[in-house]
Amino acid sequence: MASINKRKDWYYVRFMDLDGVRRTIALRTKSERRAINSKLKIEDLISASKTGQAIGPETKVWLAQQKAWMRANLVKFSLIDADLAATTPGPLSLAQHIDSYIAKRTDVKPSTKINWGHTRRNLVDFFGADKPLAQITTGDAKDFERHLKSDARETAYAGTEATAGLSPDTVRKRISNSKQFFHDAVEHEIIDRNPFAKLRSSVVGNRDRDFFVTREMAEKVLDACPDAQWRLLFALSRFGGLRCPSEHIALRLDAVDWDAKRIRIDSPKTEHHDGKAFRIIPLFPELQPHLEEVWHQAGPGEEYFITRYRDPTQNLRTQLSKIIKRAGLKRWPKLWQNLRASRQTELEEYFPSHVVCQWIGNSLQVARKHYLQVTDSHYEKAASNVANFVASKAPQGVVNEKCDAAKPAENRSVSQNVAVLMGDTGLEPVTSAL
Repeated sequence: MASINKRKDWYYVRFMDLDGVRRTIALRTKSERRAINSKLKIEDLISASKTGQAIGPETKVWLAQQKAWMRANLVKFSLIDADLAATTPGPLSLAQHIDSYIAKRTDVKPSTKINWGHTRRNLVDFFGADKPLAQITTGDAKDFERHLKSDARETAYAGTEATAGLSPDTVRKRISNSKQFFHDAVEHEIIDRNPFAKLRSSVVGNRDRDFFVTREMAEKVLDACPDAQWRLLFALSRFGGLRCPSEHIALRLDAVDWDAKRIRIDSPKTEHHDGKAFRIIPLFPELQPHLEEVWHQAGPGEEYFITRYRDPTQNLRTQLSKIIKRAGLKRWPKLWQNLRASRQTELEEYFPSHVVCQWIGNSLQVARKHYLQVTDSHYEKAASNVANFVASKAPQGVVNEKCDAAKPAENRSVSQNVAVLMGDTGLEPVTSAL
């Protein structure tokens, strides 16, 4: 529909207008990428003119960036009308760019766009919707980061109070999203550099928010759940280690092999990685009664275990907070992730790490960084069992000699004095014995 040509390092776009006449517009750029982008937008304008349909959101943003001479050419060749050319703002605003970016990303899940929406709200609240994108500097980006740490407020979940400043990982995630928005602007040559490029955006995990949900606590919550599907939602996280809500609502009725006692877990979060679209987990005994209850309640034609909580905008955290309160317990820091982490910590006591990671659907590195916890039972077990275990595994002769290390120095054996040298007895070593 259109093509680009190059004359003495400068690019031009050629196209057929609505009357079938070949036209040429000088793009006044030496950048091939910018020229290709302009060609695509002009093609969209031609298509919209022929069909009478509205131009796309990306083309609207492109028009907002064009100077008067380009708009005059588009009016001249009837690709836009004079009113649109006159009303199209000059510099691209922050809100315009973010909205355009989110609209064109049809390749991501709705939950991702919800997450981007939180970052958009923070950026617009701080800079203003009409702030020209090109006027945001590196210093402005650092000021925004400080604002997130100290002044930004997040909606409080049930049982919690809104506080000034976001958590460190939330701040880094918002910076990561901002970096992504501005990187797209750099790629399309809207701005020359990304003001967020040097800010830290890797989520490191906040171990202060670790919490182990014991089996006793889990049973109390299950008893307080209002129905079978809510009991299954909770059990799938605490005893199956599933990600909530994506893996819960993806669980099909035919995913359970009752005879082989295995469950296929489809994982929307990791499906874009090779070999990570699904995993197979055991039909854990703690899960089976809850799966059976919902399975028997399923009506004709139903495909999924979870049918009433499939809307991604539903806030399951608020509902779970109310259930925990009804159970007489205090809300733990990360409602669903703490359940998943508790299950992985629990399974590590009985199975090799690589097996547990395969069932949970993460890597050993991620498990160590974000999931595995030290629990009260570890301390209790260490206090009561480790000493006896070590003693039973040590060579008996050495143990006896170390117990006899209180003998007079001149009567100690070599190994007894080695024990003294290692600080096991607190007695004065005798080097002459060695």
